[in-house]
Amino acid sequence: MKRKPIYVEAFIRSDTDALWEYTQDPKKHERWDLRFSRIAYMPRPDEASPQRFLYETQIGFGLSIAGEGESVGSHMKETGERTSALKFWTDQPVSLIKKGSGYWKYIPEEGGVRFLTQYDYQTRFGMAGTWFDALIFRPLMGWATAWSFERLRLWLEQGMDPKLSLLRSVIQCIIVWTLAFTWIYQGAVPKLLYKNPEELALLKGTGLVPENGASIVLTGAGMLEILFGLCFFWLWRSKGLFILNIVLLLFLDVGAFLGNSSVFTAPFNPVTLSVLMISFSLVAILNQGSLPDTKRCIRTR
Repeated sequence: MKRKPIYVEAFIRSDTDALWEYTQDPKKHERWDLRFSRIAYMPRPDEASPQRFLYETQIGFGLSIAGEGESVGSHMKETGERTSALKFWTDQPVSLIKKGSGYWKYIPEEGGVRFLTQYDYQTRFGMAGTWFDALIFRPLMGWATAWSFERLRLWLEQGMDPKLSLLRSVIQCIIVWTLAFTWIYQGAVPKLLYKNPEELALLKGTGLVPENGASIVLTGAGMLEILFGLCFFWLWRSKGLFILNIVLLLFLDVGAFLGNSSVFTAPFNPVTLSVLMISFSLVAILNQGSLPDTKRCIRTR
């Protein structure tokens, strides 16, 4: 199977010297790059020797992958364009990556720097490792590289600490999954799977649905709620989706009140659910202004 090198390109509104510092200084580099938990330079015997470094990546459950690397050279053109090449390897038998190489390129442009990387690596575990790399690991590494470039961009352009951008991304992810789960559950369980009698009573109580057609309308409403819940996975960056979510919740509360106002006095009633979901939507709208967005990066050369 032919491997396709990982390529990521981003435009960052910064000067070349600052970008060079934030990517070449190991302490700064490890703060924004999701692929590494620790990077440390090793002592150089002399200035002519390549700069070697150690790296470590935490993979969870107390496990980590450690390896070594070497800067094999850097070059600067009269135009200000810079290139930094490196190679890396690890002897740990649990690591999918055996060895690899790549480069970073810094191209000054009006208003900023075009920062790009391309790298490739050899894998372990024979054909199984090759297929796992092609289907799962390599796409994940490409995404992690692009997401890391975005954290670097926000750090340089807006002064947002990489830890904060990670935290905000986690918050947004929790909100999206919670809202999606709630809509899908409300559509699937009480409307499609069990046809809850209270749901049918609410529909009939509005006077807008004929009694003999309430079951059909309830099924259609359940399917629409499931579809709307899935939209949060596709359009989670759209403020309009969260605004629509607030409007729909208010509309459904009015419908529930017209159908049977007594439900508003029950525990865990529509008001409490709507307040929570509306609050989540407002937090998502306020939070999503400066989130890392991998779609801003170019992924093909």
